[in-house]
Amino acid sequence: MVSDAYVLGIDQSTQGTKALLFDASGKLVSLKSLPHKQIINDKGYVEHDLNEIYQNVIAVVKAVVADCKEAFNKIATVGISVQRETVAAFSRTTQKPLYNAIVWQCSRGATYINQDHVKACADKVRTITGLELSEYFSASKFTWLIDNVRAVKEAFANHDLCLSNIDGYLISKLTHGKSFLTEPSNASRTMLMDLNTLQWSSSLCDLFKVPEEALPEIVDSDNLFGYTDFEGVLGKEIPIFAAIGDSQGALFGHGCLSKGQVKTTYGTGSSIMMNSGDTVSSCLHGVVNSVGWRRGGNTTYVLEGNINYSAGIISYLKDDLQLIESAKETQELALAANPNDTCYFVPALSGLGAPYFNSKVRGSIFGMSRLTTKKEIVRAALDSIAYQVTDVLNLIAKSAGSNITTLNVDGGATKNEYLMQTQADFAKVPLKLPSQNELSGFGAALMAGIKAKVYTEEIFKLEKIASEYKPRMSQEECQRKLDGWHKAVKAAIEFGL
Repeated sequence: MVSDAYVLGIDQSTQGTKALLFDASGKLVSLKSLPHKQIINDKGYVEHDLNEIYQNVIAVVKAVVADCKEAFNKIATVGISVQRETVAAFSRTTQKPLYNAIVWQCSRGATYINQDHVKACADKVRTITGLELSEYFSASKFTWLIDNVRAVKEAFANHDLCLSNIDGYLISKLTHGKSFLTEPSNASRTMLMDLNTLQWSSSLCDLFKVPEEALPEIVDSDNLFGYTDFEGVLGKEIPIFAAIGDSQGALFGHGCLSKGQVKTTYGTGSSIMMNSGDTVSSCLHGVVNSVGWRRGGNTTYVLEGNINYSAGIISYLKDDLQLIESAKETQELALAANPNDTCYFVPALSGLGAPYFNSKVRGSIFGMSRLTTKKEIVRAALDSIAYQVTDVLNLIAKSAGSNITTLNVDGGATKNEYLMQTQADFAKVPLKLPSQNELSGFGAALMAGIKAKVYTEEIFKLEKIASEYKPRMSQEECQRKLDGWHKAVKAAIEFGL
């Protein structure tokens, strides 16, 4: 271990970008973040400005270095975690975006996914990629760009097109075009990568009209991705020694390195993920296979279910419905809600993810009465997060053929004690919340730091638990609430038909 070195983590998420600076013991010494604009049109299309995202990456690194001046020449490496399934199209020669990023939440790819010749390939897609055929993943977003954006078509014709998730874009920009690379945790979420070979599938690229030459090379997650000084912010160029999807980064940050360990990340959406070992597992529909990471040539696979709107529903309550002024209010309101109210909030604002994978469902509130006020609606929204996570946990447990005994949790919504206790009650397992809550960026930094020999694998033994929640709701009450939730979801699906 290098006693005076620092390791930088970049966490580029749906809502914003964070720079995290860790010392040689793995302690977080500085954290800076910036939000970026959510661009939503009247069709419900969701986009991000790629230029804004890149400028924010540079700005947060600059802020971290200003906050810890002694790190200026002592940062040994950087690891990058990114929002997954969000896609970028940019010029290979200039790295300039050809269109806004299309965000993972955006359902515009559903039109192509629902074409008969594509639907007929659902089993083929699942066999090759481990994923359900869905517009949630990257492939149909690429198709939309190729079909609808003139600049993308022109770059394609001129062999100047780059298509990637956010990791490939940032790596290309940070290295000034010297590296255009991705790794298996992100590539496995495109619906274009063969889960067994860890290479692009030619037949699926053909199905989605994606030119293989426009895609980044797939390398190990702890590969050397190139060098960067963040546009002169650092005193020297440093190696990018890790890239990883944010959910897999969180699993790694939790130290879930053994088969059977599980975590849930409560972000805009939620990823419920189990380390499934070094082979691809068979799984029930509603749960998908992905790659956790590939380090030193060794692959770790995961079973995963993804929820479109998890903590993002809290932002919806605040920004769109204007029921609350801050996320902090939700806990107090939920605790003050009438226990006799039976309303359910189905947060299908852009369809339902796992285990339903139904883009036609729309958000709904069922069971309202004169007892239902703002407090009860807020509580129902929080409960919907726990209900969805529980549905996926149960499917993952069935797929794995074993009970889940502990759930590791992370993400901003874990600060909500009401939500965490409710989750423990519905899932019927203890929840463990680590003292380090920035798990995605932490995981990327750990992976890079181990590669750079700043850390050793022993660092995983140092993790401390900040709090633990144990189930306390009666079996009867829990089952009654879950039954009501499933009735509400069924009604929402039927309404959307």
